[in-house]
Amino acid sequence: MPRRPNVPEALTRGPFTVDDALRAGLSRRQLQSACWKRIASGLYVWAEIAQDPLCVLAALHRRLPAEAVFSERTAGWLHGLDLEPCQPAQATVPPGHSLSARAEVSVRRGALPAADVVELGGLPATAPLRTLFDLARRLPLADALVAVDMALHRALVELDGLGTYVAAHGTAHGVAQARRVLELAEPLAESPMETRLRLLLVEAGLPRPAAQVALTDERGSFVGRVDLYYPERRLAVEYDGGTHRQSLGADNRRQNRLLASGYRLLRFSAGDVYDSPEALVDQVRAALGRGKVEMSTPARLRSA
Repeated sequence: MPRRPNVPEALTRGPFTVDDALRAGLSRRQLQSACWKRIASGLYVWAEIAQDPLCVLAALHRRLPAEAVFSERTAGWLHGLDLEPCQPAQATVPPGHSLSARAEVSVRRGALPAADVVELGGLPATAPLRTLFDLARRLPLADALVAVDMALHRALVELDGLGTYVAAHGTAHGVAQARRVLELAEPLAESPMETRLRLLLVEAGLPRPAAQVALTDERGSFVGRVDLYYPERRLAVEYDGGTHRQSLGADNRRQNRLLASGYRLLRFSAGDVYDSPEALVDQVRAALGRGKVEMSTPARLRSA
């Protein structure tokens, strides 16, 4: 019967050094087994958690200056947003720190007031308002709007509060885009692709549609809630993602109720948004009874 590997409980919580391993009862030879993964010079982690982003970030933080603070996408992930935290991780360090290049970390130098720093999962990160301000001014427009919509919908920040923060940093690099993101932001948006669809329409010069609107029939009975809506033309615009395929029957019945109640409905997929934005906009424009104009910004909608 194979001997059970020696896995000290103290070493299963996060990154550890060789000295940590020796103190926990592991030998250097045992440290070379498949139970452990070397993630940096002199730094190891239990193989079961080696791919956990929080573990990866903890390991990276041990290699950064003590004053380093995770920021931008990484901070957004630590705050619970659906952003990529580790490819690469992003951190801010005070000016003047010498730091060798590390492929796993994208480092910015800048001073962060104490009010702009919090601790999340045992790691320092920029506070919610600072995180969303940085994302709004530094990401491509569509990605920035997705992040801000997501944070507003989850009540991580409030639109007025973010507006006040942006106004207080009016000379910061990229603040013009941050202001534009604020103008476009929609707390009711429920998915990144809904945000991208809305932005595509607005950037093409169409009126901004209302978001997440509950529609009723002539008797005032609820018939369905739609992603985007143009009330003057009774036109609903929907994004169909993976959840639509899982609830096809219910969605079809809802569509039938909407149509029977005199609403018009256009439905689009990711392929429409990313691969055929001009055709998508033309369909919405035609349904709104507006003349065709040239589009100039559809490429900005693709995620970076």
